[in-house]
Amino acid sequence: MKTTLHKSQERGHADHGWLKTYHSFSFANFYNPAKTQFGLLRVLNDDYVAAGMGFGMHPHDNMEIVTIPLSGALQHRDSMGNTSIIRKGDIQIMSAGTGIKHSEYNPSNSEAVTLLQIWVFPKIDDVAPRYEQKTFSAQGRQNHFETVVAPNNPEAVFINQDAWFSLGNFNAGRATTYTINKEGNGLYVFVISGSIEVNGQVINQRDAVGITEASSIELKSLAESEVLIIEVPMN
Repeated sequence: MKTTLHKSQERGHADHGWLKTYHSFSFANFYNPAKTQFGLLRVLNDDYVAAGMGFGMHPHDNMEIVTIPLSGALQHRDSMGNTSIIRKGDIQIMSAGTGIKHSEYNPSNSEAVTLLQIWVFPKIDDVAPRYEQKTFSAQGRQNHFETVVAPNNPEAVFINQDAWFSLGNFNAGRATTYTINKEGNGLYVFVISGSIEVNGQVINQRDAVGITEASSIELKSLAESEVLIIEVPMN
């Protein structure tokens, strides 16, 4: 097993007033040659969007884009005609494929929205664009991991890649095992809140650890914690 710790304070950061964002990997004006991607995981942005603000219509292609709201609400519109509101508990994915335009806007007059936006390179390029979202109950992941994004699970949102996203909420002192879905994949373990120990290494809020050459990992929650595991091919 090989591990690489990514401390939260080492992420790229930009403060545009209405948008405060942290970049786990090189993005926009942040460039770190040691942090361009983790396998086929290209972007993990940790965003705060002020009330009444957002991203105007802009294009994407050949990327799997997953949005995980953490608080507040985000309004989505796209060139396929989809219009929706996503909140904490929802998972949204766009397969940009041959090309799509979308906007993301905070419709609240008073409440900010916080979210993770994650980009994964697709398995097959130039597919027809598609959009999907599902709502998951927090009770469904209490003290264990729930798969919310997968290529082969009808209970999850579909991704055009051999990648799996799993979320778990853990009480302090709880331990669990995560077993890899596909041999050769790597794991990017991101602590949304709280503190955990992974194979003896402590990972705190907004820290992450990249793990390769492992078939499973042991996690122990050191406090009330919410954890995201992104399993992706390494090449």
